[in-house]
Amino acid sequence: MDGWWRRDPFFIRYMAREATAPFVAAYAIVLLVGIVSLARGADAYEEWLEALASTGWIVAHAILVAIFAYHTYTWFQIMPKTMPPVVVRGRRLAPEVITFAGIAAAVLASLALWILVAYGAP
Repeated sequence: MDGWWRRDPFFIRYMAREATAPFVAAYAIVLLVGIVSLARGADAYEEWLEALASTGWIVAHAILVAIFAYHTYTWFQIMPKTMPPVVVRGRRLAPEVITFAGIAAAVLASLALWILVAYGAP
């Protein structure tokens, strides 16, 4: 059974998707530390922001963006297989449409959040 997943491209992609999950969990902890820092006061939060502005964290963020993009894409790619059939006007939606809609929603939500953060909430 050693290396069973390397024999089939489907399982290689599956294992690659699963390998991204610890990075997502680890970054959730980074964000949690930010929330704790914010709760501790402005100085603690500023220290956390300064730490994230270091060269190491900037490089880590660049790598993590690529990992998260792959994770997001593959998550929405399996979405049609895990949800009940979606029927519109009497026809079942193609899996590609569901995947595209999920990715489009994620991109739009990310863009909206970025705009709110960059330009301030109204």
